[in-house]
Amino acid sequence: MDWILFGPPGCGKGTQAERLSASLKLFHFSTGDVLRENVAQGTALGRQAGAFMKRGDLVPDDLIVAMARDKLSQPAVAARNGVLFDGFPRTIPQAEALEKAMGELGRRFGGVLALEVNDEEIIERLSKRGRADDTPETVHARLAVYHKQTAPLLAYYRQRDQLAVLDGVGSMEEVEGRLRKAVEGRNKGRGEEHQACGH
Repeated sequence: MDWILFGPPGCGKGTQAERLSASLKLFHFSTGDVLRENVAQGTALGRQAGAFMKRGDLVPDDLIVAMARDKLSQPAVAARNGVLFDGFPRTIPQAEALEKAMGELGRRFGGVLALEVNDEEIIERLSKRGRADDTPETVHARLAVYHKQTAPLLAYYRQRDQLAVLDGVGSMEEVEGRLRKAVEGRNKGRGEEHQACGH
């Protein structure tokens, strides 16, 4: 079963993605990692993406989705219990293309896990990190981009009854526990659904 994890910058999403992937034996799909891997290996997709990155342009949706599709087709990924997409897709066209690719590859989609942390909490957390780029203005700008990007996606998945919104505030273990519970709940629901269909 494949999953998508969303969360605002500074909510600990990357850490949770790694923990959840390890405990559920999922492949952790990070767009940045897959992009860098393709560029480093000099794949055809990597060369195309590299040209956009050198110009400082965003890598187009179709290239990102092609890389995702390529990754999903690899035996090492196929051998896992599923994939956890970390902050991908970022746009509705990406979501539609990913859905199409998953359908063609015969993969099952569990749903979207969205960590919710209010902006004040995020600003407070990031200001404590003390990084030069974590000024309140910069953090506000990053949060504005996140809300603008993800709001349509959350609505898109909510309409399809594929969205679970979870409280992202608490200890690392508490948040991971909520994520695992959501995954198990949807897995159980799917199992009962299949049984009901079978009778």
